[in-house]
Amino acid sequence: VEPTNNAAERALRHAVCWRKMSYGTDSPSGSRFVERLLTVVATCRQQGRDVLGYLTEACRAALTGTAPPALLTRP
Repeated sequence: VEPTNNAAERALRHAVCWRKMSYGTDSPSGSRFVERLLTVVATCRQQGRDVLGYLTEACRAALTGTAPPALLTRP
């Protein structure tokens, strides 16, 4: 196992870079939103799914009142 740049570190890199460039959030609700969005991004990337496609489906479901798409796929 390599001591640096492992899969866990690579998965967190996007979030760390975003936080450094944006200086974080100003409110607890903003922090929750960012946490959830970054979780969706990391999960979709690990599954090889289209992040924008998933978010589009989730927004469409919220607007139409239907069930949101599943983030975790069944094996």
